[in-house]
Amino acid sequence: MSLKKPVVDSETVRSLAEILNDTNLTEIEIEQGELRIRVSRQNAAAPAYAPYPQFAAPAPSAPAATPVASAPAATPAPRDDKNAVTSPMVGTAYLAPAPGAKAFIEVGQQVKEGQTLLIVEAMKTMNQIPSPRSGTVKAILCEDSQPVEYGEPLVIIE
Repeated sequence: MSLKKPVVDSETVRSLAEILNDTNLTEIEIEQGELRIRVSRQNAAAPAYAPYPQFAAPAPSAPAATPVASAPAATPAPRDDKNAVTSPMVGTAYLAPAPGAKAFIEVGQQVKEGQTLLIVEAMKTMNQIPSPRSGTVKAILCEDSQPVEYGEPLVIIE
């Protein structure tokens, strides 16, 4: 593994940004030797429905370049905790029923089987995630308004 940092060519980044603008892509990534460059942007179009509008971030007006380390990305080891409640779908996790409302659960709280732990919004549908068992909330592994993946651990209940 080399300790020397790869040099980012600004002309390459500009070319990638132009490709994004010309093709309406939201992300593009290239690899040149030991250097990987990813340029991405968010669509400027506002969503039709925003359950937490005060948390919505404005879309950047220009693409942003993110140099990525040349070594394989260190992905966090999947939790193989038998007490983890995982996301049943891809979506956005919300810890409270409405903006500014009290969270469904807190660390240390006793929960009953079937009690709502959080909400995962998928395709503009709010899906309540129930506790699969009674127990104590040991950890909340996601933040409010955080995107979550299918099978991602959300809460630890022991």
